[in-house]
Amino acid sequence: MPLSLAGKAAVLCTFLCVSVSILSIVKAEDPYRFFDWNVTYGFIYPLGVRQQGILINGQFPGPDIHSVTNDNLIINVYNSLDEPFLLSWNGIQQRRNSYEDGVVGTTCPIPPGKNFTYILQVKDQIGSFYYFPSLGFHKAAGAFGGIRILSRPRIPVPFDDPAGDYTILIGDWYLSNHTDLKAVLDGGRKLPFPDGILINGRGRNGYYLTVEQGKTYRLRISNVGLQNSLNFRIQNHKMKLVEVEGTHTVQTTYSSLDIHVGQSYSVLFTADQPGLDYYIVVTSRFTSTVLNTTGILHYSNSAGAVSGPFPGGPTIEVDWSLNQARSIRTNLTASGPRPNPQGSYHYGMINTTRTLIVASSAGQVNGKQRYGVNSVSFIAPDTPMKIADYFKIQGVFKENGLADRPYGGGLYLDTAVLTVPYRAYVEIVFQNDEDILQSWHLDGYSFFVVGMDGGQWTTASRNLYNLRDAVARCTTQVYPKAWTAIYIPLDNVGMWNLRTEFWARQYLGQQFYLRVYTDSTSLRDEYPIPKNALLCGRASGRRTRPLQNLSAFPRMADKSRFDHDLFFAHKFPEAPYTYTERCSNIYALGVGFCGGNTIDPDELKYVYHEKGQQFIQVN
Repeated sequence: MPLSLAGKAAVLCTFLCVSVSILSIVKAEDPYRFFDWNVTYGFIYPLGVRQQGILINGQFPGPDIHSVTNDNLIINVYNSLDEPFLLSWNGIQQRRNSYEDGVVGTTCPIPPGKNFTYILQVKDQIGSFYYFPSLGFHKAAGAFGGIRILSRPRIPVPFDDPAGDYTILIGDWYLSNHTDLKAVLDGGRKLPFPDGILINGRGRNGYYLTVEQGKTYRLRISNVGLQNSLNFRIQNHKMKLVEVEGTHTVQTTYSSLDIHVGQSYSVLFTADQPGLDYYIVVTSRFTSTVLNTTGILHYSNSAGAVSGPFPGGPTIEVDWSLNQARSIRTNLTASGPRPNPQGSYHYGMINTTRTLIVASSAGQVNGKQRYGVNSVSFIAPDTPMKIADYFKIQGVFKENGLADRPYGGGLYLDTAVLTVPYRAYVEIVFQNDEDILQSWHLDGYSFFVVGMDGGQWTTASRNLYNLRDAVARCTTQVYPKAWTAIYIPLDNVGMWNLRTEFWARQYLGQQFYLRVYTDSTSLRDEYPIPKNALLCGRASGRRTRPLQNLSAFPRMADKSRFDHDLFFAHKFPEAPYTYTERCSNIYALGVGFCGGNTIDPDELKYVYHEKGQQFIQVN
């Protein structure tokens, strides 16, 4: 149920105290962006039929997150559902901070009627990503949205600023409620084929994009669906690929793009056709039944609506898609999040220290359908493994419970974690012996897709690797009866989820966790557990690190005066506050410093979030 006003007062005060307390371990000059989200159920009509969705601030899809490299994102999430909830951030690397990753292995769920404040930093990243709900089958109900990370003003971008920059979320969709879909899987059965495809939460001709003739636009396209690869195209228009999941690419022009589930692409297109309306087309790939949907590209001077059939897609042959994937390469001379060229890191000249061969498997366990990796079908523990690792709670997960390669044994259940040393340089080969295309994602990292081909991978397959300009990304496809190989420098300590993006298979066990480990306790290697971390399972009742002792800040010794002067949010009109005002709040709370400001606590007048607030005083 929704939180009461009194409850929100306490939550907001706590939110501010704990969220700003990390300022001591991040650079003061990196800006802060504040978001306050309320997660609710609501009726939606994406395919013309009423169904229950999951909304964020009443929106489906959820609001976009706009940020700049190194920004700190303070995202306060109220769970107004009647079930636990978590958000995860696809492609955000959570440098040194896997506690905030928002998956079952790292973060306790937000209980119904409660809140949790995510404290993220988009450290050394640019590009196009998305967030999504990670628990159960919530992803089938919504609560997903786009994330964009812009380059800092002084960092060159290898193309001119577009006239418009738009998020395009595509994905397959079911008319069934997410709880009904989950019940099917829990009953040991497979899901039926999806009912349709959505573009930004809308069905056929429901999405409408207006452009001006002669201008160039950027589209950030993410496949947020549940299982199907999709092809994206715009009638009579070419698309120039410029970025893939944080990497500026060689600017190749395409008539259509295959976007596999979980992937994000950024393209430029120019409105260079006669002033009419044109179809935006999305169709499923490699399926016996082809799903399709359309949106409308509307020229502002349009003399006519769309009519007739929409343009056909590419051949159904896998080779076409494979060749397109191989053509996507890193722009070596372009800057990434830093001014140095992307090609200055010579990934192909580093010797790998370990090879993992990851093979999917399917089968029955206890009479129910399950999926796994190297014969292990993952089951989530009652305590997130990262939290259990921090508190040294035994018996939560099985360390090194996954073999480095498939050994042909039968499928079995386990909470498998594979420990790898910090700063190892690892080769992972995804071997797909099944008849379906698969898509794999790794949290916490961007990896180099060095090769892909049909058949069985062997050591001789390394002769096919691209060791010069392979694209770096966080989600890669593996074609049917084929393999894909990646290189990863393991430079981010934490517990990181490696999973299929075929969501039913992920839910039924086709995932595991990489535990990137070091004995070091330095903040340069990993942040400590957040002070506001939710604790559950066998960690319940334990304490995280204590909040700052206010007596350490003489100007804050009179805490009663501070409480009297503290204001909290009540309503949310448009009243944005400046960075200096936010710094004032941080300093007055006595839990951090911001830009060298020394503001008297009496000047604390705001508890703020993204759009500003109306305030009432706490006596």
